[in-house]
Amino acid sequence: MINRRDLRLWTSSAVLAVVTALTGAEIAILFIAAGLLMIVLDAPPRWLRRRSTELPSVPLVFAAKGLAMTASLGTLSALAWFFVKAGALTFGSGLAIVPFLRDGAVHQHHWLSDGQFLDAVAMGLITPGPVVITATFIGYLAAGWPGALVATVAIFTPIFLGVVVPGRWFLRHRDNRQIQAFVAGATAAAAGAIAGAVVVLTRQIVTGWPAALIAVVTLAVLLRWKVKEPILVGLGAAAGLALHWPW
Repeated sequence: MINRRDLRLWTSSAVLAVVTALTGAEIAILFIAAGLLMIVLDAPPRWLRRRSTELPSVPLVFAAKGLAMTASLGTLSALAWFFVKAGALTFGSGLAIVPFLRDGAVHQHHWLSDGQFLDAVAMGLITPGPVVITATFIGYLAAGWPGALVATVAIFTPIFLGVVVPGRWFLRHRDNRQIQAFVAGATAAAAGAIAGAVVVLTRQIVTGWPAALIAVVTLAVLLRWKVKEPILVGLGAAAGLALHWPW
C-alpha cells in the first residue's frame, strides 16, 4: 500500500526490516535518513545550488534524540523521557516503535521481562485506542498508576506538538514536493521496521507447534479478509487456552 511499485521505497523498507530484525532495536536515524534521501531524489532543495527558504524543516522532535539522560533521574522521569522519544518516532503505525520499546523497556531500563513486554503489546492490540497505548501498560508495570499516567502523557506529547499544533501549516503545505518526499521515505522505513518487529516478536513467542499454528492461521486470515486486530488477538488467546488444556 505504501511503496506501490517504487523500487527506492521497497529498498528502504527492506533495509529497515533487516536491520530491525538483526539488532532487535529501532535505529531512529535511519527513519530520518530515508526521508532525506527521498527529498534528494525526488525534490532536491534549491540550497544545493543556492540558499532557499522553501526547504521544509525536519520536525524538531528528532533533536531530542541527541540529548543525554542523566543517571540521577528517577523512574518516573526516566519513563517520561523514554516515551517522549518513542512518541517522536511513531511513523505510520504504533507497531513501528515496538523494537524501540522492547530495547528500552526490557534491555536498557529492565522495567519488564520479555514475557511482560509481549503481554504489553497484546494489551495495546486488545484495548480501544491506538497501539501506542502499550505505553500505558509498560508504565503501570514499571511504576504503578503514576507510571501509567506519565507514560501515556509522554508518548502522546510529541504527537500532539508535531501534528496537531502545526496541523494548519501542514495543510497549507501538503502539496510541497519536499514534504511529500520526506513523508514517503520515512513511512517506507516505518513499514520495514514493522516487518522487522514481526521477526523480533516471532522469535520470542513462536517456540512450539501451537504458537506456530496460531501464527500461520492468523496470517492466512489477515491476507484473505480484513479482520480487526482485537478480534484476532482474542481468538488467538482462546485458541491458546484450548490447545493447552488442561491447564
